[in-house]
Amino acid sequence: MELGKDYFGPFWRFVESDEVTDIDYNGNQVWLTNILNERYPVPDAYVKANITTAFIEQFTNRIANVISRQFNKQNPVLEAETPDLRVTILHESVARNGRTVSIRKTPPVIRLTAESALREDYCEEAVLNLLLNFVHAKMNMVFCGMPGVGKTECVKFLSQFIPASDRVITIEDTMELRYRQTNPGKDCVEVRVGDQFDYAQAIKSSLRLNPKWIMLSEARGREVKYLLESWSTGVCGMTTLHTDDVHHVPDRILSMLENRIDADRLENDIYEAIDVGILIRRKKNAQHKIYRYIDQLCLFDRDEQGNHIYMLVQSGRLCTHEIPAHILHRLNRSGIVDPFAQNIVDSGSETVEHAEV
Repeated sequence: MELGKDYFGPFWRFVESDEVTDIDYNGNQVWLTNILNERYPVPDAYVKANITTAFIEQFTNRIANVISRQFNKQNPVLEAETPDLRVTILHESVARNGRTVSIRKTPPVIRLTAESALREDYCEEAVLNLLLNFVHAKMNMVFCGMPGVGKTECVKFLSQFIPASDRVITIEDTMELRYRQTNPGKDCVEVRVGDQFDYAQAIKSSLRLNPKWIMLSEARGREVKYLLESWSTGVCGMTTLHTDDVHHVPDRILSMLENRIDADRLENDIYEAIDVGILIRRKKNAQHKIYRYIDQLCLFDRDEQGNHIYMLVQSGRLCTHEIPAHILHRLNRSGIVDPFAQNIVDSGSETVEHAEV
């Protein structure tokens, strides 16, 4: 779906700004989020003069007409996508402040780089090397954090280091990973789910497409069971999860399952299927700028003694160089002798020395 300037009206100045990532109208105010993850309101004078009830009604009707959806008390949520935007509108019957609009930009760009990660204290160099080595060793990774902290951005950054010959299947309801566009020339199948084709069906169907990686934009419900099953077959992957501590990942996954029988049986599978947990947070630095950083990084492991979580990063800093023997063996098997050092990785199109800054 293509929507131009005429559709967005007074929102357009924010839509076309390279500095703005989110535009949120709560019924009487407009709040913006910029690329530094700072939130600030649009001056009331501009909102009162331009974001009128009549405009919001017109904007909603245009979106509804374009996607041929009803929007009323019986259908109070309206969602639409353009190649670079996701629009969500809530009806005033469920939004007490009045009709609510959220516009999120999902451009096919990767803002996080190795250089910016080190320069902006996103992580230490040894941690950056470790992450890239995990990708090279084809480990399954879960990215945690609250909404808006940059989980998907970290996935997009690390996915660049997947070899071009490795078939990647991305599964999303709204297109955010943009793997095909950010990794031109690599083998990729982008699967979009919806009412007629849900996440569980998509994951099961993907296994017939000869994948090396299955990347789920967000684990939300019972589909996580099928994702873990696919990872346990030797397919590797990445996904995101809403939780505020890597220790909570197993419980968070168990809570998504439909019945307790599945949960009891699946706990061990979680520790066997998931290798790495990464928690991303945001905070203010000494200059009062908000920035994102890797707050926690752990390894999940299961052996004869039970299930274990090994913390490697705590409070944003590397806390140990100790890695469990069998995980170290997996890294060694992939040609990685020192997990915390740079290694030569073939990205598919060319050979690069990763984390070179």
